[in-house]
Amino acid sequence: MRIVSGKYKGKRFSPPKKFPSRPTTDFAKESLFNILENQLYWEDIKVLDLFAGTGNISVEMLSRGASSVLSVDIHPVCIRHLNKMQEELSDGNWRILKKDAFKFLAEHPTKYDLIFADPPFGLKGVDTLPDLVFEGEKLSQDGLLIIEHGKENDFSTHAHFKEVRNYGGVNFSFFSQ
Repeated sequence: MRIVSGKYKGKRFSPPKKFPSRPTTDFAKESLFNILENQLYWEDIKVLDLFAGTGNISVEMLSRGASSVLSVDIHPVCIRHLNKMQEELSDGNWRILKKDAFKFLAEHPTKYDLIFADPPFGLKGVDTLPDLVFEGEKLSQDGLLIIEHGKENDFSTHAHFKEVRNYGGVNFSFFSQ
């Protein structure tokens, strides 16, 4: 896992063998961040990274200057890896929380400027994520929700859906107010 841009550019992290999560490919991540570079002022945004897994996306957002990043994951191996990375970076803008992402959305009233969700492909309930975010008013006024998913999910009929981008077997669906 390599950080593409910003203050941690070039830094590499290696999750342990048999890691329970599928990291976003470098190709898909670079494409996603090229899109976001034209839409966001990094220094001003509050980010929620659901199903944070390897921390790849969280660290990329921190590297680019996000004012705060909260990484949420339920798996103990992922949390240990995220905590190790956090120790190594010593970045005060990064918080890590061990919690089920669906429960987190239901229980926490905080609003975010960017919510990124990368659930395991085929996870039951993924199709409810946009409703949990929008009905729970989790996005700020001009906030953006991005869900990374496989081809089995189609969010195009959701009221807040804007577009989908495909990068090989990876899809990013974008939603906004």
